[in-house]
Amino acid sequence: RINVAIDKVSGERSKLGAFQNRLEYTVKNLRTTYSNLTASESRIRDTDMALEMVEFTRNQIISQSGTAMLAQANLIPQGVLQLLQ
Repeated sequence: RINVAIDKVSGERSKLGAFQNRLEYTVKNLRTTYSNLTASESRIRDTDMALEMVEFTRNQIISQSGTAMLAQANLIPQGVLQLLQ
């Protein structure tokens, strides 16, 4: 009887050990997946930020070019007036 009980306890302990190993493996995989997802999200957000900075710089250049062209266009009538005087 005692040997049978010991065998049953040993069998259950083996099953529990195997189950614990599977759980630990699953937890490790979930942590790795979470880490990979976090890294991917960071790369996507960083890429979006870089794209936004490029677009912002482009718009600034266009705006400054327009301002410079207006300044030059305003100088032309003044130059003509000076020639006429």
